[in-house]
Amino acid sequence: MLDFNFTPFPIIETERLILDRVTNQDVQEVFELRSNPETMKYIPRPLVKDHEDALEHIRMIDEKIETNIGINWGIRFKNNSKLLGIIGYYRMQPENYRAEIGYILSPDQHGKGIVPEAVKRLIAFGFEDLKLHSIEAVIDPENHASEKVLQKCGFVKEAHLREVEFWEGKFLDKVIYSLLEK
Repeated sequence: MLDFNFTPFPIIETERLILDRVTNQDVQEVFELRSNPETMKYIPRPLVKDHEDALEHIRMIDEKIETNIGINWGIRFKNNSKLLGIIGYYRMQPENYRAEIGYILSPDQHGKGIVPEAVKRLIAFGFEDLKLHSIEAVIDPENHASEKVLQKCGFVKEAHLREVEFWEGKFLDKVIYSLLEK
């Protein structure tokens, strides 16, 4: 079984991006991401209502890192400290050498190749550093942009679960993509 340890926090770089820790200084950007109905359209979680909700979200991220049960990075351009999005590993299954990857990006940054660049680097981190055997992504079947990102990064569709989650008065489908260590 794997034993995850996120101390010290791993800062990761790509050609254009730095993936580093989300902090309380990012509260405005976290608020903008998590309160925007467009950004949250395919994420069945409550919208944050104010900065206190955003700070609570940051605290939740920190708690998962400190207890080694999940890890999120802030996505930033190397030459600008503004938080563009968040990416990380959720629902980590050390007993199965598997984790779920997820991401959210500010709408004004869509279409610039940021998410594929970050996902590709986190795939390498997942397999090489975390020693994962498989990485999964769970998306809404209507989220075609995320589907394209996953396919571009080598993920394969594993399942389409019908009406598997109840959210805001309706049943939602989920699609699972996965990538196996080569």
